[in-house]
Amino acid sequence: MTSLFVTGTDTDVGKTFISVAIIDLLKQKGLRVAAMKPIASGCDTTEAGLRNDDALQLIQHANVDLPYGTINPYAFQAAIAPHIAAQQKNINIDLNKIKQNFELIQQQSDAVVVEGAGGWLVPINNTQTMADLAKVLKLPIILVVGIRLGCINHALLTVEAIKQSGLPLMGWVANNIEINAQSEQIVSILKLKITAPLLAEVPFLSTEGVAVDYINEAYFI
Repeated sequence: MTSLFVTGTDTDVGKTFISVAIIDLLKQKGLRVAAMKPIASGCDTTEAGLRNDDALQLIQHANVDLPYGTINPYAFQAAIAPHIAAQQKNINIDLNKIKQNFELIQQQSDAVVVEGAGGWLVPINNTQTMADLAKVLKLPIILVVGIRLGCINHALLTVEAIKQSGLPLMGWVANNIEINAQSEQIVSILKLKITAPLLAEVPFLSTEGVAVDYINEAYFI
């Protein structure tokens, strides 16, 4: 395993939180770990240009120093769907450009953790989705499931879509994003329905840096 693509059942399910934990785990194994957030909206205006909080968190934890524009080539200020933000700026998101950046990052690292935006089928332009980006990069997938009401349907639909893409589903993470009395039952059902391994069941957390302790490192050798 040299690189992977982290997707989610929806937005705000903890993709960055889990991506950071995976980066920390791989660093513990002595690897040079880089991160990539190819497309990001909701960026802040800074003296250095547009900056995305998720991308900055990934950069903070990665131990390969790279220019921000290489890690996040498409950054948009508007906190809206990426393809709409791109259309408003008359920008066409080019998967070839992202692939070139990814290959450059890969050459300088042992592992690259790529975080998608939104869910698996979020559009990135008029014809392509986040799934097409993962296919261009040819990466195994980790699915982050935000454990809450409705997540079973979202998770199973996403798993089916990943299968149809032809990419391997390396595993999934049950991320408790809220206190839910039914979380144990939800995870049990998903374990029965999803053949890929459960990589981690992360309880509702209030502090950063703890999620790594819940990841089954045996799957990251």
